[in-house]
Amino acid sequence: EVQLVESGGGLVQPGGSLRPSCAASGFIFSGYPMSWVRQAPGKGLEWLAGISKGGESTKYSDSVKGRVTISRDNAKNTLYLQMNSLKPEDTAVYFCARSKVAYVTNSVPIGLNDYRTWGQGTHVTVSS
Repeated sequence: EVQLVESGGGLVQPGGSLRPSCAASGFIFSGYPMSWVRQAPGKGLEWLAGISKGGESTKYSDSVKGRVTISRDNAKNTLYLQMNSLKPEDTAVYFCARSKVAYVTNSVPIGLNDYRTWGQGTHVTVSS
């Protein structure tokens, strides 16, 4: 059974930083690209960042590019999202997501259609 358990959210002031993480189990973590997506209050899911199965390649949406860094530790089956210079509009529930299929290459699918979430997410609130 695939499990993705997000943690590390919280309340932070504008301009602050957080580093959510995602513990994965139930599949071969190193065989799948991973991503982070978020859902702001009253809005749909938004794809933020993706990373190749080996961690060599990363992609970012324009809304977070330059402020976040996605990374992974395949030895620990864990995905991370370092978020800096947080803004109130970053307030959302953050989910990690696994690509729907395993990849042979180090490609990074971009967008929601190629990923699926399993967890409950971690809440991030940016407010003074």
